[in-house]
Amino acid sequence: MNTSKAFEKAKSCSSQFILAINDTLNVLIGKWKLPIIGVLLYGKKRFKELERAIPGITPRMLSKELKELELNGIVTRTVYDTIPVTVEYELSNSGKSLREVLDMMIQWGLNHRKQNMSRK
Repeated sequence: MNTSKAFEKAKSCSSQFILAINDTLNVLIGKWKLPIIGVLLYGKKRFKELERAIPGITPRMLSKELKELELNGIVTRTVYDTIPVTVEYELSNSGKSLREVLDMMIQWGLNHRKQNMSRK
């Protein structure tokens, strides 16, 4: 079943529609998950690179969010047998498919800001 047919089927059944929205929110909810995904859209990163790229995130919170994203199949973690050990994080195929969602969110945010700023 192609994506648009699956979407239309989900919309026609409100319980499936709500379940799909809840699944999405469960994976993406939180202050830091979308910024992490956004940084990883540009390629593999090591922990410290992610930490530097996301102002205000603590190492503890970054670690927690990466673990959750990995459990949800959005991020893959690769450990290299080097001295010291090298660990890289990258988006899975599912994570990469979020680019469209983020692009739409950015577009919506820009339009929303423009409309609301023009009222003032």
